[in-house]
Amino acid sequence: MTNNHYVGRFAPSPSGDLHFGSLIAALGSFLQARSNHGRWLVRIEDIDPPREVSGAAFRILNTLENYGLHWDGDVLYQSQRHDAYREVLNTLHQRKRCYYCHCTRTRIQQIGGVYDGHCRDLQLTPKNASLRLRLSQPVYSFYDRHLGQLFADPKLANEDFIIHRKDGLFAYNLAVVVDDHFQGVTEIVRGADLIQPTIRQIALYRHLGWPEPAYFHLPLALNTDGNKLSKQNHASPIPNNAPLPILAKALTFLGQDLPPDWQDATLQSLLAWSIQHWNSDRVPRRAAFSSHYSF
Repeated sequence: MTNNHYVGRFAPSPSGDLHFGSLIAALGSFLQARSNHGRWLVRIEDIDPPREVSGAAFRILNTLENYGLHWDGDVLYQSQRHDAYREVLNTLHQRKRCYYCHCTRTRIQQIGGVYDGHCRDLQLTPKNASLRLRLSQPVYSFYDRHLGQLFADPKLANEDFIIHRKDGLFAYNLAVVVDDHFQGVTEIVRGADLIQPTIRQIALYRHLGWPEPAYFHLPLALNTDGNKLSKQNHASPIPNNAPLPILAKALTFLGQDLPPDWQDATLQSLLAWSIQHWNSDRVPRRAAFSSHYSF
């Protein structure tokens, strides 16, 4: 029986293949959705072409299927959502809740790395400008269903952040909010590296007058250098030819028990067992080394 009130999602960017850290985010969001008898959506966040790797989106989807993580409905591609983003930008502009900014990264770094609102009241033109949210409802903290009350750096919480980039690309914080609202996502389960953007995304929800989803941030998998496994850090793709032991390692990383005979299980039976026995309270609250999770 499906709970139409719960909608979860996994939203990878096609900047590389699926690695173990990505699998943790996918599996955690999948199990949370399925254990709540809800829908689990997949969205490809392909709004930054310079960072995309050719064929990565196809390979990500193929890997999810090979690991038994089957999604509901059609995959949403952000590259096909530009009209929706423009509509929201126009709405914010008409409400005078955003403004053009000509400041460079160099200038912002020179003043300490946090934008100071320099262009807020200059009424600049859009030529060679980014578009910033005129922040009137800063968010200083939010409740995470896993980590409890989390607090932001006040300087960052008060920063007018970019919602449309100077190079013409839509900002991540804008696109993710527009699409999560459009898809009716009720809970966002993702890695703890995205806690800081959550503050800005909640602020954008409030400026648009949209209901906010719940948040559940998962622990990060770290490499032996103490850095998170990521495409930027050249994390190895997870193999497609032997998904069962890798899935078992991901479940263990998430603090979940395995059935005694899991090595004899099928992928489908292991996932079914894991959905039935999913216990979000057992998910670790701190990042962990993944040296034992190499392939």
